[in-house]
Amino acid sequence: MQVRDKLIVALDFNTAEAAAQMTDKLRGRAGMFKVGMEAFTSEGPMLARYLVDSGEKVFLDLKFLDIPNTVKGACRAAAKMGVTMLNIHALGGKKMMQAALEGAAEGASGDRSRPLVLAVTILTSLAAEDLEDLGIAGPPESAVLRLARMAQSEGLDGVVASAREVSALRKECGPDFVIVTPGIRPAGAAANDQSRTATPKAALDAGASYLVIGRPITGAPDPAAAAAAVLEEMQQSS
Repeated sequence: MQVRDKLIVALDFNTAEAAAQMTDKLRGRAGMFKVGMEAFTSEGPMLARYLVDSGEKVFLDLKFLDIPNTVKGACRAAAKMGVTMLNIHALGGKKMMQAALEGAAEGASGDRSRPLVLAVTILTSLAAEDLEDLGIAGPPESAVLRLARMAQSEGLDGVVASAREVSALRKECGPDFVIVTPGIRPAGAAANDQSRTATPKAALDAGASYLVIGRPITGAPDPAAAAAAVLEEMQQSS
């Protein structure tokens, strides 16, 4: 896998047109594009389908959390769209995880592979005091590891987790477990609303499989140059 393939650019826009324009600026500089709640709620599946049809890989970041049958149907529909990766909330439990995998497999057709199904463990915006308010005892890392072990035991491909937990996750879940890491901030960038962040090099050194980066690239005066700088920083990983 090339360094570029490990970079997922978050298209956090409220119109498909704005997201598509950003994609055009970044073609060849990102291995995948993330379509999240804002764009999907505003425009529906239009953006994801456009990206897939134009040859780009898509991470559908909708964090499904519902009864198993509903999540199964949603994952089936996502797979039919041709996305490469999707996620569900680990807090949905084992039955929901199993249903997600079943739906994703059913939606893949022809020579198209089942999309990777990842579990969201603990949101990177949540710190220890936030978890305490939610009734989750202990530091974020403990909850992340507990949820990741459950996801792996149910056959999920990996997790979405903060860079601060990557090293422990890699040790706990082995070399083949996919770890997608948001909250990445290049050296000198603002943290914005993320509580548990890391630089691209630090996250890769810890064992992250993919890095999700949004505003430091898409909000830059020259997004292509910002992406190139991020790739250069990622290249320095040991």
